Amino acid sequence: MTIAATLDTASLNNGLFFKQSEVHGMSQRGGAVQSHLRISDGQIYSDLIPMGEADMIIGTEPMEALRYIPYLKKKAWIITEKTPFVNVDDYPDLGKVYKKITSFPNHLLIEAAHIAKKLGSAKAGNMVLLGAASHYIPIKERALKAAIKSLFQAKGERIIALNLKAFEAGKQYVTKPESVLK
Repeated sequence: MTIAATLDTASLNNGLFFKQSEVHGMSQRGGAVQSHLRISDGQIYSDLIPMGEADMIIGTEPMEALRYIPYLKKKAWIITEKTPFVNVDDYPDLGKVYKKITSFPNHLLIEAAHIAKKLGSAKAGNMVLLGAASHYIPIKERALKAAIKSLFQAKGERIIALNLKAFEAGKQYVTKPESVLK
């Protein structure tokens, strides 16, 4: 939800139109938590993304990313956390999950929570994912950073700085993953 809120705010600050729909499930119990987010430079009439029309899936868990594969366009991006949250006995074989994700030509499996934890808090893993995704999203970086500052301002400068570092680490991961994973 924080990724979507950041993209919403950045879109608004960039003069773009956006519509968002959310489902708040019990993710700890295997339920879905999702946001449909549509961004455009023109009017948008529906907040739901039709099957086969999504440009990107950003997943905070690999199996969750796969849940939404039917929404993707053929040459779309899957950017997801690599580390699973195994909360059910019948969690699928991780090798098969990774194989399916990597079968798409445009994919990134990122140990976002691990990277964020090295920066100070695993909770900033979502900003690592957003930083990586920012390479493929047509929203200016300064608008994304301004949105991060705006969304986290009530939590103080330390949290803003942590989330900005996480965003930068995600951006850097795309071009130099070895430098981020050291």
